[in-house]
Amino acid sequence: MTIRVSWGQILAWRLRRQFVSGADGPDAVSVARRLCGVQAQVASSAELAVAVRRARPDRDEITRALWSERTLVKTWLMRGGTLHLVPADELASYCSALATLRFWEKGSWLRYHGVTAGELGEIMEAVPEALKGDPLTREELVEAVVAQTGRSRLREPLTSGWGALLKPLSRLGELCYGPPREGRVTFTTPAGWVPGWPDGLPPQEEAGVRVARAFLGAHGPATPEMFDAWLFGGTARKAVLKGWFRELAPELAEVVTDDGHRLLAPAEHVDDLAGTAPSEAVHLLPGFDQYILGAPRTLAPLIPPGLKAKVSRQAGWISPVVVHEGRVAGVWEHRDGEIVLDLAAPVPAEPLAEAVARLRPLLPE
Repeated sequence: MTIRVSWGQILAWRLRRQFVSGADGPDAVSVARRLCGVQAQVASSAELAVAVRRARPDRDEITRALWSERTLVKTWLMRGGTLHLVPADELASYCSALATLRFWEKGSWLRYHGVTAGELGEIMEAVPEALKGDPLTREELVEAVVAQTGRSRLREPLTSGWGALLKPLSRLGELCYGPPREGRVTFTTPAGWVPGWPDGLPPQEEAGVRVARAFLGAHGPATPEMFDAWLFGGTARKAVLKGWFRELAPELAEVVTDDGHRLLAPAEHVDDLAGTAPSEAVHLLPGFDQYILGAPRTLAPLIPPGLKAKVSRQAGWISPVVVHEGRVAGVWEHRDGEIVLDLAAPVPAEPLAEAVARLRPLLPE
């Protein structure tokens, strides 16, 4: 099956599927499930990403879901180990799919982080053992690893950087964030923290198909390469990626865009997609929002080339954006208690004012 649609229709469909245009996300877990995770490198951006998708935002909802209800998990996952919030019952699938790319086995990665393959192996054995008890701060975990391995020289590489030597364990389902203690991050294991954690990760083929299906249901239509860029940062093993999409193929339909791109979408959604009218609405989305992260930064129908440098900045920083007709029309920032707009395209004044007014009470005071 092949259908033809415009990028305006695709972007409007994504806005609706991602709970942006309707602000009808049922709860934080449902939003994270639909978005295939919420990036949480900046906690306030993650909270705002959920809030703008809820008719009645709840400031404490994510905290409860993480530390009381344990229905969300915070851990390093996509694109080399970016911090995300994902539904607890889906974490094992993400881990299994991501573990098909074992970047930590490369000699260049080991040399960059100052450890040998043998030392990393010892770390990966010691950490789950150390976390069998109560959650530990990073400092406590490092000391436990040093004590178990007898290698004091591991203290420095384990404490430097952004937890690079711990990220392989998060991908293998052996480590996640625990509840903060006196303002400090702690770590624990999914096996001891997540209700109903399985004895082993699901088969990688099943997990990969499951994640790809969810991605296309919110960020599609897309190509396997777009999925790869979102999940692995464009470094997936090609045979693995082809295998997942080969398994998924009976569920998919081809979509041809108005500029000739050939994309894939779940067949169950194509009638809805074809019947979607382009959006005329204005939305303000936070930094690191999945609406932007789920698409290539080179996708001109979403991010005009002239705006790319303002949206995708140095060190992987993704700016808060103003979206009009599904397309990025500018960026914004919260400065001195005010929402400061930097528009690069005309945006109708009244809908823009309404979008600003809706966002204002959701921002920290």
